Amino acid sequence: QLYRDARECLTLLSQRLGSQKFFFGDSPASLDAFVFSRLAPLLKAKLPNGKLQQHLKSLQNLCNYCTSILSLYFPWDGGELRPP
Repeated sequence: QLYRDARECLTLLSQRLGSQKFFFGDSPASLDAFVFSRLAPLLKAKLPNGKLQQHLKSLQNLCNYCTSILSLYFPWDGGELRPP
């Protein structure tokens, strides 16, 4: 049941985000920080059971959302800042 609820939650988030850059348009809000803090580890971590991760990876807009936030707000590679 927990897996089904989490899967449904991801699907609903994907539907709510749609093709927008952030949940409330072109600017991030506190909801974006909260959602990203839950999605990014799920997307990037190596998990023993990847069923939920696979579902997230099938929701391309949520994957793009995470990638966009990572490159926008965490623009370093390997823990080092890129030169300005």
